[in-house]
Amino acid sequence: MQDPNLPQIRDLVLIGGGHTHALVARMWAMKPLAGVRLTLINPDPVAPYTGMLPGLIAGHYQRADIMIDLVRLARFAGARLILDRAIGIDRDAQTVILQSRPPLPYDLASIDIGITSDLPDLAGFGDFTRSAKPLGDYARAWEAFVARALPAPRVVVIGGGIGGVELALASAHRLRSMGAAPHVTLVDRGAQLLAQMAPASRAGLMAALKAYQVEVLSNLSPMRAEAGAVVLSDGRRIASDFTLTVAGARPQAWVQSTGLTLTDGFVAVDAHLRSSDPMIFAAGDCAHLTHAPRPKAGVYAVRAAPVLLANLRAALTGDALQSFQPQRDYLKLISLGDRSALADKWGLRSGGAWLWRMKDRIDRRFMAKFADYPAMPAPALPLPAVVGLADALGDKPLCGGCGAKVGSAGLAAMMQALPPPQRAEVVAGAGDDAAILRTDHGVQVLTTDHLRSFTCDPRLMAELTAVHALGDIWAMGAQPQVALAQVILPRLSPTLQARTLAEVMGAASAVFAKAGADVVGGHTSQGAELTLGFTVTGLASRALTKAGAQVGDALILTKALGSGTILAAEMAMAQVPPLMLGEVVAACFAQMRRPLGPASAILAPPAHAMTDVTGFGLAGHVMEMMDASATGAQLWLDAVPLMMGAEALADLGEHSYLAPANRAALLGRIRGAGLASARGALLFDPQTCGGLLASVPWDQAEGLTAQLHAAGDVSAALIGRVTAGPVEIRLSDSPSRP
Repeated sequence: MQDPNLPQIRDLVLIGGGHTHALVARMWAMKPLAGVRLTLINPDPVAPYTGMLPGLIAGHYQRADIMIDLVRLARFAGARLILDRAIGIDRDAQTVILQSRPPLPYDLASIDIGITSDLPDLAGFGDFTRSAKPLGDYARAWEAFVARALPAPRVVVIGGGIGGVELALASAHRLRSMGAAPHVTLVDRGAQLLAQMAPASRAGLMAALKAYQVEVLSNLSPMRAEAGAVVLSDGRRIASDFTLTVAGARPQAWVQSTGLTLTDGFVAVDAHLRSSDPMIFAAGDCAHLTHAPRPKAGVYAVRAAPVLLANLRAALTGDALQSFQPQRDYLKLISLGDRSALADKWGLRSGGAWLWRMKDRIDRRFMAKFADYPAMPAPALPLPAVVGLADALGDKPLCGGCGAKVGSAGLAAMMQALPPPQRAEVVAGAGDDAAILRTDHGVQVLTTDHLRSFTCDPRLMAELTAVHALGDIWAMGAQPQVALAQVILPRLSPTLQARTLAEVMGAASAVFAKAGADVVGGHTSQGAELTLGFTVTGLASRALTKAGAQVGDALILTKALGSGTILAAEMAMAQVPPLMLGEVVAACFAQMRRPLGPASAILAPPAHAMTDVTGFGLAGHVMEMMDASATGAQLWLDAVPLMMGAEALADLGEHSYLAPANRAALLGRIRGAGLASARGALLFDPQTCGGLLASVPWDQAEGLTAQLHAAGDVSAALIGRVTAGPVEIRLSDSPSRP
């Protein structure tokens, strides 16, 4: 782990989550270079391992078996993970051009973006075909196709290289094993399939194709893809329910615009894996080794990783670079559909089930590097230490976001110590979502919120903090007006300070501008870690408060629960099989990004009371509303929406640092079936960028929920109703109508 007392002064950016970069990030974690901020850019939170793809298609592996979780890897490496697609490099400005956010500066960069097997010149490509690469999209599409369970599925594979043959055999095996009668067609433009292979190996693969009744069409090219068919160069129309292109290794198109020296579209690199630009390295299938050209194969990407890591470090420290000398040939283990494989090296061939077992061991050994990471030593408790220090530290690291807030008991004591407001224009001070000030045309609401960072991406952190701070304004039915920023930066060089502040203020300004508010200034300082906050004002004709809920009202929640548990699990690099933690976290961030403005516009006019669900969890905020309204609440536990993976993580014992205090605060005030379950535990989960909780007339609840769904709040749900006293929360498993 890097020493937080040392400033970061250089940006190292890894573009793409290929095998080489994944290994580099893992090795970096074990020995980081002081002063360097590591960033990994990839469009998806997980990256597939190519060697196990045929096994996935054949049904021998589950999807989670072949995916590298980049979110867990980035946490282990202390890296900033940016889930976006690189679409260019501005070498003069030294920035990476991204698809969905502003350019990202770099001091040193490396490219490992893989290749594609698309056919952009094929009519109908993209609409009616799938590419084998990127592998993640193909894997998802294939699983959806298999789930259709067609009795006689027709599959067309375009491209008769080794990859095409493997996937044709895997497809046939998978569909047969499900009881279907598939017809798989393999189309290749060459006069002879697999002509480049040794005769013995070619004969073995041709025999496997014959055994699976795969029809081979040689010396033909696709001319057009249609819904349900592929038209070939001889005019033949081949029926197809799933069309796959595996037509060779094509470079990513955007590399052409970088000005780097290319070979057949691939980034040309020297023996040090350095491109024609000394500040840019490249590895994996996207790179061409000018000193030792080799075919595109994962074995070279894996073996290049230690050299790439050493040379990136050397380029940052001024040390001598190392040379990468790839082997001349390698053992090719080719899957044959079932659990058997063919081996090919130096023109020699053998095959059998034992080879598949060997391949399986090799592949699983590689993936094990990204499963259970070595435990990083925790700081030792200083000795001597005061009695009770270990208990005060607890068994959970301090969370970020709302999970790091002070519990309700401490806040209540603080508010009781505050003197009552002295100014006549103060309608309400501490105790509600925002202070309320009387104006000539209604009210002005004023709130402030600050979050300890839970992601290494300053831009994402700023966006979410802005959405979160605006929540109190929208919860009171007000229109956002102005915001002041408070930014605490970790120790950085002046250059990285400027870059980070530009990211933070750019992201926050965009959120506030979309909400109709202006950022009018703020304050910055340096500290131990990134902490962001915003003070926000809003205007309204009347302010909704937590008080006012009426007996018989419906309770509507606009967002699913679980962000505290998921963020805590991400900090702990937890696993949640069969789900991928990275995809769970990405889905969590996607919901957190959604502002509450549209939901407030729907709910505020009819609502009797409203608040946003944040640090005290759903149960805590329901209880606040009931206390303020002198009513009780019935919640239907099975109706409460949960984020993907949240319940599974809670069942594994994952929880936020603040959750036990939230539960303790409601001891004796919440009862009913399911309280001890994982779903019940999530009622106390502190939410960051949580949803609105509104008490609305019962007869309008169904229509309001439908409006929320139509506006994009797909998780919005009717979760309970307001009851007469006592002032407590009662849980039940299914709705009961008043």
